[in-house]
Amino acid sequence: MSKLIETISVSKEYLSGQEKVCALDKVSLSCEKGDYLSIVGPSGAGKSTLLHLLGGLDSPTKGKIMFRKQNIYKLGESGLSSWRNKHIGFVFQFYHLIEELSVFENVVLPLFLRFRKYSLKTIQELLKYLGIEDRKNFFPSQLSGGQRQRVAFARALAADPEVILCDEPTGNLDHESKERIISLLDKLNKEKGKTIILVTHNLELAKKTKRILFIKDGRIIGTGPI
Repeated sequence: MSKLIETISVSKEYLSGQEKVCALDKVSLSCEKGDYLSIVGPSGAGKSTLLHLLGGLDSPTKGKIMFRKQNIYKLGESGLSSWRNKHIGFVFQFYHLIEELSVFENVVLPLFLRFRKYSLKTIQELLKYLGIEDRKNFFPSQLSGGQRQRVAFARALAADPEVILCDEPTGNLDHESKERIISLLDKLNKEKGKTIILVTHNLELAKKTKRILFIKDGRIIGTGPI
């Protein structure tokens, strides 16, 4: 299979006061369509930085990030935004739901802001698939942590992206909710064919993925099972 996403010797540096910090150091990896990859490492290792670069939220200092053999950072700001809106769905540790909006409104708001048409039936089917169709008129304050995270997944999936990027998707959840999210991710990969790349400290979640990438001090130090 051809590579869907590839990083070629990617480095990311930034200034912290007067000190130059190397968040990533010549990282190279590749993912095929339908891959399921977890990125594991200690705090400050560069995991989230790598995820943000993969999703077009930040630009590398050096190196290339390719999507279907095209360097996404050669697209320009407008082109990169369009690429991200079309191909990438983000799920973060903190749900970033708007408290004043219902579940349904939180899910469709990004589509509305992007002037994307949507089908009411499709959104309802998505909420049903995620097991929150009976919560569509609830507000975030009326939901459990696990339900909020599933709303975040619905929002990420509403535009039917090819790639889902998750940053600690089980980080703030109780055990039962973590198990639900782990099961959901596996389901999205196997049933929907979604390419999933996630950052996690949850080793039980990492073990469920097809590949594990270990990162430390901004470098890949190994791959394989835990």
